[in-house]
Amino acid sequence: MKVLFLLLLSLLQGLAACGLREEDFRFCGDRNQTEESSAVFQHGPAAISIENTAQALIIKKPFLPSRRNSYYEYRLPPTLGRYRFCIFWFESNRSLQLVYGKQSIPLGGDTASSIPRGQESQKTERTRANIFNVSYIIKGGKNTSQDAKDEYFFNASTLSMPVWEQDVEQQFSALDSLIAQPLAAAPGHREQQRLRRTLGELERMLAKVELEGQSQTFGEATVHATVLRVQPSRAPQPLTFAPLREESGEVQGFTVDLPSSLFMVVKDREEVAEHRVLVMDINRQTMFQDENSSHVLGDKVVSISLVDTVVANLSEPVVLTFFHDQLLRNVTPLCVFWQEDASGSSGSWDSSGCTTVTGSSQTQCRCNHLTYFAVLMVSSPDITSVHRNYLSIISYVGCLISALASICTIFFLYFRSKQRDQITSMHIHMNLLAAIFLLDITFLLSEHLAASSSEAICTAGGLFLHFSLLSCLTWMGIEGYNLYRLVIEVFNAYHDHFLLKLCLVGWGLPIFCVVTILLASWTNYGPISIPIYESIDGRTVNATICWITSPLVHNSVNLGFFTLVFLFNSVMLGAMVREILRQNKKGHKLKHILALLGLSILLGIPWALIFFSFTSGVFCLVSLYIFTIINSLQGFLIFLWYWTMVLQARKGPDSQSSSDSAKLQPSSS
Repeated sequence: MKVLFLLLLSLLQGLAACGLREEDFRFCGDRNQTEESSAVFQHGPAAISIENTAQALIIKKPFLPSRRNSYYEYRLPPTLGRYRFCIFWFESNRSLQLVYGKQSIPLGGDTASSIPRGQESQKTERTRANIFNVSYIIKGGKNTSQDAKDEYFFNASTLSMPVWEQDVEQQFSALDSLIAQPLAAAPGHREQQRLRRTLGELERMLAKVELEGQSQTFGEATVHATVLRVQPSRAPQPLTFAPLREESGEVQGFTVDLPSSLFMVVKDREEVAEHRVLVMDINRQTMFQDENSSHVLGDKVVSISLVDTVVANLSEPVVLTFFHDQLLRNVTPLCVFWQEDASGSSGSWDSSGCTTVTGSSQTQCRCNHLTYFAVLMVSSPDITSVHRNYLSIISYVGCLISALASICTIFFLYFRSKQRDQITSMHIHMNLLAAIFLLDITFLLSEHLAASSSEAICTAGGLFLHFSLLSCLTWMGIEGYNLYRLVIEVFNAYHDHFLLKLCLVGWGLPIFCVVTILLASWTNYGPISIPIYESIDGRTVNATICWITSPLVHNSVNLGFFTLVFLFNSVMLGAMVREILRQNKKGHKLKHILALLGLSILLGIPWALIFFSFTSGVFCLVSLYIFTIINSLQGFLIFLWYWTMVLQARKGPDSQSSSDSAKLQPSSS
C-alpha cells in the first residue's frame, strides 16, 4: 500500500510540474532529508550530474544556467523526512524544472525562494547520502532504473543543450582572431577551410542561442550577425531587415527582403513553433577567395539562412540591396553566391539563380535561394564579347602580316643604298622594323606562354614582351630625331660612330628599364588575368597573358615613356608640315601626302589613339578598332609606304622639287 501511494504521489507531482506537456528528459528518486538543506544549480563539466549530500541536492549541467550567473541555490522545505523529487527538461522552451515534494522550482530562474548571490551556503564538509528508488526516462525511450548511490552522470549529448550569449561571443572572438592573423591576409586552401569550418561552428551556435527577444545581434568586429524569430502563419507577411551596424568604405549598408512564402504554414510541418532567420555580414573576403582572386564590393559577404531549412528554387526571389558610392566606369557589379566544391576545401563564385539590378548608388541582387551572397566587381571594357573576338582576330592576323612584311622590308632596305647619309637613315628604319617584328612575335606567343605551367617561362615572356614594346617606342623616338637632323638642322654634320650610338640608345635603354624592374621585384613580370564581362550569359571570362603584373609599373613606365616620344615626334611632324606648306608647289601634293602618312607611321603618331580608350561609348569602340588595325599592321603599312615612295622616285626627280622635299624620298630618307 505504501509503494502504491508513492507511485501515485510521483505521478501527481509530474503532472503538476509540466501540466499537459510531455517532458523530453526526466530523472526521479527518493531522498532522506536529515537536516535543513538546499538545492544547488550550477555550471558543470561536459555531462549532466545529480549529486546528493546531507546539506544539498546539487544539479550540474555543461551550459550556463543564466547569462549573468553560473550558480543558484534554492531553499528546500524545512520539514525533515523522506522526499520524492524529479528533474524535468522541456526542449520546446529549453527549461529545466525541479519538483521536490510539493514544491516546484524552475531551475535558473530568480524565484523568491532562491538565496541571493553571495549568501549561498559556505559549508565545505559534506556528508554523502544515497538516492534510492531511482528512475529516468528520455523521450521515446523506456523507463530505466538504477542502483542507489549519491551521484549520477548522464551524457550531455542525450539532451539538446541550449547555447548562451557568452558562448556565442567567445566564438565570435575566436573567429575574429583567426581572420586578423597575418597569414589570413592571403590564405591558402587549408587556411580558408579552417576559417570556414570555424564560421560553420558559429552558425550552428547561433541556430540554438537563447534570445532575449524577437531578435538579437552579435559580434562587434569583422563578423556581425542578427538572429530573428518569425512565427509561421497561413497568411504571412514579407520580412524586411536592415542591420544596425554603421558601415563605411565602399558599402554604406544593405537591406534584406524575404518573401512571405518562406513563412507559410505547411501541412506536414504544422508542429514548427517558429522560424529562425540568420543574417550574417562579413567585412573581409579572406575566407571566400577563388582561384581568380575575384574582388568583392567592399569586401562585404552576406549570409542569409533559415535555420534547419534548405531554401532553393523560390518562386518569389530574395532581394538583397547593397548601398554604395558611384562605381568606377570600367567595372560592372555582378551578384554572385559562394559555391563550395565537393571536398569543401575550396570554392568559387557563381551567379546561377541570381539577377543583378544596378543603380547609380545601389546594387540589387534577386536570388532564388539562400546562402552566402556578394557583389563581384567585374572589369567591363566598353566592348561586348562579339567585338572582343573581332578585335582579337584583327590583332593576331595583323601581327602575323606585320611580322612578315617587316622582314621583307628589312631585306630590301639592306641592299637599297650605299651612301653614308642614306645608310644611316636606312639602318634606323631597319632597327625600327626589327623592333616591330620582335613585338609582333612576342605578342603572338604571350598567351601560349601563359598557358604553360612554368612561372619562369612566363616571367621571361613578359619581360621580353615589355622589352620589345620599349624598343619599338625608343626607335620611333630616334626616327623623330633623325627627321630633325635631316630637315630641321641647318648644318647636317657627320658624327663619328653615329649609328652605333643610336643603337646603344635604341636597344640599351629598354634593356636597362626591364632589368631594373626585374631586380626591383621578380614578381613584376608574370601571368596576369584580364577579366572581361560577357553580357550575353553573365559569365566572367579571363584572358591570361605574360605581362607586367604591377599596374603602377605599367602606367608609369609605358604610358609615361610613350607620352614623351609622342610629344617629341608630334613636334617633328609639325615642323615637316610647315616646310611642305611653305613650299606649296603644284604637282607635288600627292607625293607630300604619301610622305607625311609614311612619316606619321614611322613616328608612331597613330599610337596616340590609345588615349581615346579612356573614353566610353561608341567613340571608344571606334577608336579601339582603328588603333588595333593600324598598329597591328604597322610593319605592313611601312612596307606599303616604302614601295609607294620607291615607285614615285623611279618616275624621275621633278626639277621643281626643293631639296627638303627630296629628302622625303626613300633614296635619301
